[in-house]
Parts: sequence; structure tokens; C-alpha cells
Amino acid sequence: MSACGRVAIVGAGWAGLACATELTAADTPVTVFEASRQLGGRARSVELDGHTLDNGQHLLVGAYRETLRLMRRVGAEPASTVQRTPLRLDYPGTFRLELPELPAPWHLAIGLFTATGASLREKLSAALFMQRLKRQHYRLDRDTTVAAWLDAHRQTGILRRFLWEPLCLAALNTSPAQASAQIFANVLRDSLGGSRDATDLLLQQCDLGQIFPAQAAHFIADRGGEFRLSTRIGEIHRQGNGWLIGDEHFEQVVLAVAPQHLAPLLASRPAHAALLQMVAGYAYEPIATAYLAYPETVRLPFPMLGLPGPLGQWVFDRHDMGNAGIMAFVLSADGDWDKLEDDQLAPKLHAELEAAIGPLPAPRWQRTIRERRATFSCRPDLPRPGAATAERGLWLAGDYTYGDYPATLEGAVRSGIVAAQGVLGES
Repeated sequence: MSACGRVAIVGAGWAGLACATELTAADTPVTVFEASRQLGGRARSVELDGHTLDNGQHLLVGAYRETLRLMRRVGAEPASTVQRTPLRLDYPGTFRLELPELPAPWHLAIGLFTATGASLREKLSAALFMQRLKRQHYRLDRDTTVAAWLDAHRQTGILRRFLWEPLCLAALNTSPAQASAQIFANVLRDSLGGSRDATDLLLQQCDLGQIFPAQAAHFIADRGGEFRLSTRIGEIHRQGNGWLIGDEHFEQVVLAVAPQHLAPLLASRPAHAALLQMVAGYAYEPIATAYLAYPETVRLPFPMLGLPGPLGQWVFDRHDMGNAGIMAFVLSADGDWDKLEDDQLAPKLHAELEAAIGPLPAPRWQRTIRERRATFSCRPDLPRPGAATAERGLWLAGDYTYGDYPATLEGAVRSGIVAAQGVLGES
């Protein structure tokens, strides 16, 4: 038995599962409480029209080192769950950037200078921009919006429209006009500014539930961990040196829930007034994934394509995930797309895809999954709590607590690891 005693983890998203995995690997008994009937939080499997899909299409990249490490730990070997391929950003007929398999930083330099659709002047400006960032160790003198930051560094034209701004939107789920330039710089540091393999795309070969949550659950349960699904925790209480959840005693508790769900758990505990005031000031951004099902013979020229809009942002071909003919259109952050009903949105996305790749048969069916408050809005100088709280033995996990990163799966996983380290360090 671990010196930590029993640990409760409230929330079975990727943060909670990462925390539970690390504690289980350290021989610490865990009980995971989850309000829904499924594991995985906002990155889980769903059944639609007889197909196993995802409740939201996510982009995985080689810079997700802790996610990849935990996948290996629980037996979800990346070689069989994702296909690693060099970064390729392809807007058919408009812009294309593909990084060669060369050592850093040559992969980025050659990728930039061989990109199609941008002028030589823009390419030189982008290369100098990355060099300046590197010399500054990716630290800004002060935070500002991504739009203002790009303006200050004269990042304009095609590369701004089809490189910097889409990467910002994909990583931060916040429009460049509102997004934190410092957090975006951190993303660039660990991706384009990192090793060559950090920029690789990790294209799913199965649904998100199989990439980590399901295997993590087996790993934890096989080592004595417990799961309580469909169990919503209303509040927690102090009991001696530990905590009471329902009628069960735990030495320590990790709250791995979204920030908007903290208040019901902590409102009766005055020590957390400052934390609750902090997260009460957060704004949130929506995400939608629109699935359009075409005949099974329909394929994209590459599994991930960019769309120039005005509505579509990215489209993923789910053929290699066992969903032949199904396209997943990703729509991030507040925009005109969110003002349309599903039956209005689908035909417009179909038309944008046709404009990009040519005529297509009519979709057989369409479904759109929307999350109105999918992620916190990653704005300049946003205050972010860490894992520790004002009370001993009570920890936080969730992408909003990992202050170096935006609301990504890697940020969630790293937050869970930090919380587990806190638990182990306090024993």
C-alpha cells in the first residue's frame, strides 16, 4: 500500500485519467468518479448512425510527448493507434506547406521556402520571425493578442492567413484577435521551434476512446483502481486529515473537472474563494465537429485539409479510422458558423469542400456535435491556477491549470501528471 493512502479523482477526462495512471503506476490506490457514463471527457468515443466516432475531432502532434509516454505506459502503443507523418498544411489550390524529414531547424526553413502560394518576401519575413522568437527564448516582453503581435512583426499576407492564424485557432481555440500571444509562442516553441519529430502530425487510426481512455481504464482497473461512472459529486467535506466523498474517506482528492464545475464542489469552503473568483472571470469558446457521410469511395487527397472558409476551418477524412466516406469538419471558437442551425451548416460545408477538391456526391447523412463551452478562452494575461490549492491534500487537474499551454489534450495530460506528483510528494 502506498504511503499516500486512497486518492479520489473527480473527473475521468484525459487530465483525470493521466493523474490516475501516474498514481496507479506508483502503487497508489485510486477511485475515479465520473458524472457521465463514459470516460474521456471532451475527447471520447460516441456512436452515431451505427458508426463509432469522436465527440470532437482533435489534432494530435509529435510535440505531445507526455501523451505519447502515457499511451505507451497503458499499452496503447502509438505505432498502432496513430500514423506519424511530417507536417502538411494543405489548402488545395491556395496554399501548401510540407516539412521534409530533415533535422531541425532545416526542416522548417526548407518547408517555408518551398511552400506554395506565398511570396518570397513573406517566407523571409516568417523565417526571421521564428529566428527572433528563438533568440528571445520564446518569451515576450509583455503579453498581447496574437493579432497585435503578428502586426508588430509584420506577419501579413498568405502566411498569416494560412499558417499563423490557423495554427493559433487550432491550438488555442481562440480567435487571433483575442488569443494570448505568449501562450501561442509557447506552442510554437514546442512545435515548429522544437525537434523535427515534434512537428509531425499524428493521424488517428482509431477513435479517441481507444487512443488513451479505454487502455488507461484497463491499466488502472487491472492494478486495483476503481471507477464510479454515472456518479456526480455534489460536494466534498474535510474529515480529519483527509476528505469525505459521500460516505467514503480518502487521504487526498484531485478535482479533475472543468473550471466552470468547481463552484458547486468548493462554494462551501471559504479557503477557495480566491480560486472561485479567478475562474468565475473566465470566458469560454465553442467547438463543433460536423460529420458528413459520403459514399465509402469518397476520399480526400490527404487525411487533413484546410478550408479557406468562410465557415470551414479543417476537414479530416476518417477512412483510416474505420469510417470510410465520413468527413469531420472542425469549427473552432466563436464565429458565423455558430449562428447556423445544423441543417443550414452542413450544405455550406459541403459546398466549401467541393470548391476545394471538386464535385462530390450528396452526403448520405450529417450530424453536428457542438460544445458551447468547450474550452476556456485563452486570452492575454489570463490568471491560471496551478495544481495545489489552499487546502492540504486537495489538488486540481485540467488543461486550465497547466499555465504554459492552451486547452489541448497535452495540456490536460500534463496537468494530471503535475497533480499526481503533488499527491505523491505530500505523502
